[in-house]
Amino acid sequence: MKLSILFAIIFAGISSLGFSQQENLLKGFAQKKSFNDSLKQIIKDCKLDSSFNVGEDGMEQVSFAVIDLNRKKPLIGGVNMENFIYPASVYKMYVAMEILKQVSEGKYSLYAPYIVHSPNDVDKSSEIAWDPRPLLRDGDTVTIDYLLDLMITRSDNSAANCLIDVAGRKNINRTMHENGWYGSEVTRKFLSRKFEDPGYDTVRGTQTNALHAALFMYKIQKDDLVNEWVSRQLKVLLGRQLDTTKLATGLPRNAMFYHKTGWWNYYTNDVGIVIDPKNKFIISLFTPVPEERARARMKEVAGKVYSLLLKRY
Repeated sequence: MKLSILFAIIFAGISSLGFSQQENLLKGFAQKKSFNDSLKQIIKDCKLDSSFNVGEDGMEQVSFAVIDLNRKKPLIGGVNMENFIYPASVYKMYVAMEILKQVSEGKYSLYAPYIVHSPNDVDKSSEIAWDPRPLLRDGDTVTIDYLLDLMITRSDNSAANCLIDVAGRKNINRTMHENGWYGSEVTRKFLSRKFEDPGYDTVRGTQTNALHAALFMYKIQKDDLVNEWVSRQLKVLLGRQLDTTKLATGLPRNAMFYHKTGWWNYYTNDVGIVIDPKNKFIISLFTPVPEERARARMKEVAGKVYSLLLKRY
C-alpha cells in the first residue's frame, strides 16, 4: 500500500475516534468550565481569538492548552485544544522521543557516529544567530547526541532530517499511536518535497494540536514518556532551549521553562513545562500568526496564565 494512501486512511479514521478518544486522553485530569472560560478570555484579551488567513492553507485558529500542576489532580483546559495546526519545529520533540526510546532499547548509543548526507543538510543559516556551532554539511561525522542537542536547543533542520532517518517515521508514529496521539504523525522532513523519500513526497504536512503537545510535556514531567530515562534526557534538552523570545518572555525570570518552540511563515508556536517556587504548569500554544506579530501576544498570554494559576483553581 502506498504511504500516501496509508496516511489518508489513518487521518480519515481520526474523526471516527470521536469523543471516546478525547475522553480517554483526558482520564485522570480535572476539568472546570470556569477554568476554560478564563483561558478563553486570555486568548480574547491577547487578540488571538480570531480566524487568521494563512495563505494557501485558508483560515486557521489558535490551538491552546494549559495543565495546572499545582493540584493533587491536575486541571486541564484550553481553547480549540484539539484543533490540528502546523507545528513547525515543535514536532522535533516527537522525533527526539523516538531516538531516545531506541537508545534506551539498546539499538545504538547516544555517542554512535553518524555521517551527514545531502539532501539532509538544508540549513543555510543558524536558527540562533549567536550559536557558535557550525552548520552541518555533507560528509560531516557527528554523534547522535550532538544531533539531538542541535535539533532541540537550536532547532536545527539539518539535524532533524538526519534524526528522522535514524528513527524512521513509521517507528515515530507507532510510538505516537501508543500514546493515543492520532493525527500528530510525523509525515515530513524539513526539506523540499522533491527531495523526500518515495511516498512521503505526496503526503500532507505534519500537524499536531495543543492537547497532544501538552500531554507530551505532561508525560515528561511525570517521568512517563516511554520511561524515566527517556523523560529525563528529553527534559534536560528542553531546558537548554536557546530560543527564549516567545512564551518565555512573559514568565518570571526565576522560572525554569522546559520547552520547544517553532516558527515558519504564518505560524509561531511554543510548548513547555513551567516550574518555579510559586507555580507549576504546562502551557501549549500554537498560533497562525507570523513571529514578528506573535511575540508580544505570546508574552502576554504567558504572563496572564501564570497570574491566573496563582489563584489555585
